[in-house]
Amino acid sequence: MIHEVDDVLRALIRAEVLEGRQIAVVFDAPTREWAAKVNAPMVNLYLYDIREDMRRRERGLHNEYDERGAIVARRRPPRFFKLSYLITAWTKRPEDEHRLLSSLLACLLRYEALPPERLAGSLAEVGAAVPMSIALPPPEDRSFADVWSALGGELKPSLDLVISVPVTASPVYEAGPPVGDEGLRAQFGDVPAPVPGEGAGTTETQPGRPGLPVYGSRPGRPVREPSSVPPGGVHGRAVSLRITERRGTPPERRGTPRERGDV
Repeated sequence: MIHEVDDVLRALIRAEVLEGRQIAVVFDAPTREWAAKVNAPMVNLYLYDIREDMRRRERGLHNEYDERGAIVARRRPPRFFKLSYLITAWTKRPEDEHRLLSSLLACLLRYEALPPERLAGSLAEVGAAVPMSIALPPPEDRSFADVWSALGGELKPSLDLVISVPVTASPVYEAGPPVGDEGLRAQFGDVPAPVPGEGAGTTETQPGRPGLPVYGSRPGRPVREPSSVPPGGVHGRAVSLRITERRGTPPERRGTPRERGDV
């Protein structure tokens, strides 16, 4: 993934900044020893920091579908990591270095993400944009002076390029088999489960679908006859009972059950 970003940056700078000039594009650490050996013009993109972009982290799972549109697997969403490059120009004259940095800045400012037509490998397979920013202020926990001090070199004009790269390396969870129409047998109460091959007899059937047993019915159980008594009691009159509780009321002020509305 990182080497693919390096290839895209090298191709982009060579095509739109250098335009065939004999200037090398390298990714070396600009230490004091390395700078002493530079004897030709070059652009150096030193990768000095890799950290996750927590603002772009997503939760949940992403579905994967087959040609029929059925879910076959689930995987975690991609996580984005910020690659920070320290871009410097190396020539014999400071004026030439400033001119080269100006061309690099103008080129990178034209893009808010790596050009999609230049993406290859896993970057192209993800199908997501690869955002980038150039010359933004450094975060509070890091300064460019500290980077140069760690390298042991002298402070030099530079551009800070940050690229957020999606990484899809995560476990894949296979989806379960599709739900069929065989039905589901459920048991309630203390009805024992039927033994395979035993208990043959009549079963209740679903209304409008003869031949299919009611879920939870037990083979051999007698069919319940419809009741002739209407619901709620005799002659269709229902009896309701409401129980209320009143806290903090003295017993002498509670009244009779009928006055309290308990019956």
